[in-house]
Amino acid sequence: MEYLLNTFNELNGIVWGAPMLVMILGTGLFLMFLLRFIPLRKIGAGFALLWQGRTKADDESGEISPFQALMTCLAATVGTGNIAGVATAIFMGGPGALFWMWCTALVGMATKYSEVVLAVHYREKDKSGEYIGGPMYAIKNGLGKRWVWLGSAFAVFGGLAGFGIGNMVQVNSMALALESTLQVPTWVTGVVTTIIVAMVTLGGVKRIGKVAEALVPFMCVAYVICGLVVLTVNAAEIPHAFELIFTYAFTPVAATGGFAGSVVLMSIRYGVARGVFSNEAGLGTAGIAQAAGTTKSAVRSGLIGMLGTFIDTLIVCSVTGLSIITSGVWTNGQSGAALSAAAFEAAMPGFGGIVLTIALVIFAFTTILGWSYYGEKCWIYLVGTKAVLPFRVLWVVAVPFGAISQLDFAWLVADTLNGMMAIPNLLSLLLLSPVILKLTKEYFAGDEAEETLPVTVNTTSN
Repeated sequence: MEYLLNTFNELNGIVWGAPMLVMILGTGLFLMFLLRFIPLRKIGAGFALLWQGRTKADDESGEISPFQALMTCLAATVGTGNIAGVATAIFMGGPGALFWMWCTALVGMATKYSEVVLAVHYREKDKSGEYIGGPMYAIKNGLGKRWVWLGSAFAVFGGLAGFGIGNMVQVNSMALALESTLQVPTWVTGVVTTIIVAMVTLGGVKRIGKVAEALVPFMCVAYVICGLVVLTVNAAEIPHAFELIFTYAFTPVAATGGFAGSVVLMSIRYGVARGVFSNEAGLGTAGIAQAAGTTKSAVRSGLIGMLGTFIDTLIVCSVTGLSIITSGVWTNGQSGAALSAAAFEAAMPGFGGIVLTIALVIFAFTTILGWSYYGEKCWIYLVGTKAVLPFRVLWVVAVPFGAISQLDFAWLVADTLNGMMAIPNLLSLLLLSPVILKLTKEYFAGDEAEETLPVTVNTTSN
């Protein structure tokens, strides 16, 4: 067991090491320049399309509305990473880590836009008649038979990682938070969560979409409001917080109090890694959910899909990070959710920790729902629709075990597999970038602002 643990520790260091982080940022920068910053310039258009996409149009094909598709994506991405992940990044990399999370999100919008465009453009219908897509289908249908193995690798990594990072780790975080704050036994959390997850996931993507549509906007808005209360209490410290963020993004941090201390490289590493963990830009998962959304254009889906990164990191993660820094608790030696809870408790004594715990529980629960869909589609790609019922049953069964188990090793394995999903996805984005450009140019053909886009080269588009 010790050998296995050491092996995965080394592999995890490679997967989430500097080369991977450079590849994630580099791919995002390449796509952003290739598209002439359209993902940033068209944020307003994306929100307008999202508002229009609250209902399914009769002349559009898909299983759920574009709004439900984005909420399903946000259900999976807005999770423990927005609370515990941000706190860990600041603890390990200092306030400057938040700056690098922002950078990851900005270039990540181009990455996620591209992921969704390819996922919708190359989507298929499965044997049950439902639309299905994602990096594995973009690779198979866009790159051809010689690259099918790469799509299969993505599906294997995603299909296995989901049970850890999207299921057991999430319910474990819920159980530990409720036990420490409200003295709820872990087995009770496991049983209740299992029942609710079964009621939702066994109903498929339409039921997941409906629950996400109702729950995700509420949880995001409520959390941001609570975070703004913390920032209002600490309003005098906000200018100093931004000074710390921008200074320590490029300057080594000296160890202070309980803070572990860091150099600039640590700030970049943890900022980028936790940013990707939170918004999943580069992992390719968003395209799986967006491929089920109703649409007449892959680019329209991309403009909506990229908003997930904007909302997740530039809004929700920023609220967490600024709350921690303005509260001054980032030097107290705590990490993870405990550090975020300390920030909320400092601003709202007596109930701030409870508010943070409730937010963590809801965030983690919706992540379980979103990842159940991702994992299911990965297994359908590998073995067909016969995998649906067995997968859903196994997914539900894994929940109570996650609540009562010690998951250090499971977390390590899942985190490693999660990172490995990025490799086939990023390769496909680079190889199919001419297709992304071609589709984008065609969509904006009537917009004079896009006339200066580079000339399209030969593509592998079907």
